[in-house]
Amino acid sequence: MTVPVAQPEMVVRKSIVVNVPQAHAFAVFTEKFGSWWPLESHHIGKPMAETAIIEPRAGGRWFERGVDGAECDWGRVLAWEPPSRVLLSWEISAAFQYDKSIQSEVEVKFLSEGPQTTRVMLEHRKLDQYGEKASMMKAAFDSENGWGSMLQVFASMANGEGV
Repeated sequence: MTVPVAQPEMVVRKSIVVNVPQAHAFAVFTEKFGSWWPLESHHIGKPMAETAIIEPRAGGRWFERGVDGAECDWGRVLAWEPPSRVLLSWEISAAFQYDKSIQSEVEVKFLSEGPQTTRVMLEHRKLDQYGEKASMMKAAFDSENGWGSMLQVFASMANGEGV
């Protein structure tokens, strides 16, 4: 009898604590997304990105806008629950191009740990959507330039330290 080999979980989880109220953390993450996301290195459109936007509603778009005004989708807002949760579809291929057939999910929860403290928990799941490239993509999202560093930049902005 063959013993099945355990497959690695295709999820990346990161968390960070910010010294701001829950509603402020949610607002900085969602409303000011383009001000803290490192657009110079993390964009998928052909022109340089000017901003990135999360539309504030379920069914809204998650996209970047280039300096030329062109827009490039990243995914959709699947759940909008201020100030505690936002769930986004990540529709970006392993070649870092928009591909609506890829629908991994990025869930961000904002948990109040006191009047001036919020734990931000991010989970990027359904990475099996990448098929044979799933492990490579998990490694990229979990890398030094992945979600952990994105949350560090977000935390600096939320804490009023700028970026």
